[in-house]
Amino acid sequence: MASVDFRDNLLGISWVDSGWVPILNPGNVLDYFSERSNPFYDRTCNNEIVKMQRLTLEHLNQMVGVEYILLHAQEPILYIIRKQQRQSPTQVIPLADYYIIAGVVYQAPDLGTVISSRVLSAVHGIQSAFDEAMSYCRYHPSKGYWWHFKDQEEREKTKPKSKKKEEPSSLFQRHRVDTLLLDLRSKFPPTFYQVHIVFLHNYSY
Repeated sequence: MASVDFRDNLLGISWVDSGWVPILNPGNVLDYFSERSNPFYDRTCNNEIVKMQRLTLEHLNQMVGVEYILLHAQEPILYIIRKQQRQSPTQVIPLADYYIIAGVVYQAPDLGTVISSRVLSAVHGIQSAFDEAMSYCRYHPSKGYWWHFKDQEEREKTKPKSKKKEEPSSLFQRHRVDTLLLDLRSKFPPTFYQVHIVFLHNYSY
């Protein structure tokens, strides 16, 4: 299959000759496309030879080489021109398609270009999302990983401070504390001391 030279990749430009726009029709659209100022037109094509020899376009079928044909017409707004490599009267290889909308000529992207563009756009979006997510990630050896968003501090500053309600202890917590207290009591039993109190009576005679 014939390959297209990357120098012929003109997907980023367009061309128009405003003088032709009001009179464009299927009979003269190829003449319009073959204007010298049109960057999409290859002047070494067979169409140029037919034009110089004042022959009809039917003679293109008997020639070998690059040619342009009108592939589709939807008057008065849309025309599609195909660039193809003719190898025999019955065998051609498409090289590129061009569409003319309201007189403006564009090169139609091929399937590979469309898929490549969509994949690059998707990869760029995913990479941007990962980069932004990583900017919010924090790590500390004692805490591990957590998310810290840029507007989190602002929300905490603007949020009215309220007293934190103490939650009641759970059964497990109460049981655990009681167990610890009993264990401490068994290891360190309390010591009781007897205190003798002497009462002094003052007798008056």
